[in-house]
Amino acid sequence: MGFARVNHLWVEFQDLTVPAKVSCAAREKIAWTSDQVSDLELSSEKNIPYLNRTMAGKPKLYYFNGRGRMEPVRWLLAAAGVEFEEVFLETREQYEKLLKDGFLLFQQVPMVEIDGMKLVQTRAILSYIAAKYNLYGRDLKERALIDMYVEGTTDLMTIIRVHFKLTPEEKEKNLNLIIERATKRYFPVYEKILKDNGQHFLLGNQFTWADVQLIEAILMAEEKEPTILSQFPLLQAFKARICDVPTIKKFLQPGSQRKPPPDEKFLATANRVFNRK
Repeated sequence: MGFARVNHLWVEFQDLTVPAKVSCAAREKIAWTSDQVSDLELSSEKNIPYLNRTMAGKPKLYYFNGRGRMEPVRWLLAAAGVEFEEVFLETREQYEKLLKDGFLLFQQVPMVEIDGMKLVQTRAILSYIAAKYNLYGRDLKERALIDMYVEGTTDLMTIIRVHFKLTPEEKEKNLNLIIERATKRYFPVYEKILKDNGQHFLLGNQFTWADVQLIEAILMAEEKEPTILSQFPLLQAFKARICDVPTIKKFLQPGSQRKPPPDEKFLATANRVFNRK
C-alpha cells in the first residue's frame, strides 16, 4: 500500500511508490486508479516538494512542553509535512513578556507565529493550517462536514484531556465516562461514516483535518482503555491505514515532536506560568 499527495491531499494506492511530480493537468483530470498512477513519474519521498521545507519561515509554536491544547496543532502540522519550531513556556516572565509585547490577543496560549501573524485560539489556528495546506475540503459543504467531525473528536478529547488532573475517585468516574462516550456516542458515528462512504477516509478519498484529529483521539482513548476499539472493525482498519501515512508514521516515531501524556510536571509548569495556586 502507498500514498500519493496531490495538491496536499493524500490518496491511497495499493503497491505503489509516491508520485514526486504531477502536472497541473494531471491534478485536475487524472482519475486516480492504480493503472493510471503507474504512468506518472514516481520517486522517493525525499523528492516530494512539501516534505522539503527549509528552515526559513517555519511556524513557531508557543506553549508548554506538553500536550494540552497545542497537541492538535502539532499533529496537523506534522500530518501536512510542515516542520515547526517550539518555544516552551517555563517561567512567569516569559508569559508576561508575550503579554507586554501584545502577542496574546486574549492573554492565552497556545499561540502560533505563522505567515507574519501571531495566531491565538486553538480552533482559529487549526482552521488556518488546515486551509493553508489543503486539509480542509474543496468547498463549503465539505468544510461543514469536516467541522462536524472535528467538533465531535474535540468533545471526546476534552474529556480525556482533563483526566490527569483529577483525584483517584474522580479518575475512576471519568474513565467510565470516556469509555461510555467513546463507545456509545462518538466512535459509532465515525464507524458508520466509514461504512456509508465505503472509502478509506472520513471525506471519501481525501485525507483531511478530520482524519488527523480522529486518529489523535483514537490514540488518546486507547491510552486510557487499550481495547476501546474492539467493537469497531472499520475504525481499527482506519487506525492502521492512517498510521501508515508517511508523515503520520514519522510523527509517531520516538524522538518526534509528539508529546507524552500530561503529568504532574506539566501541571506544575502551567500553574507556575499562570501564577495559579
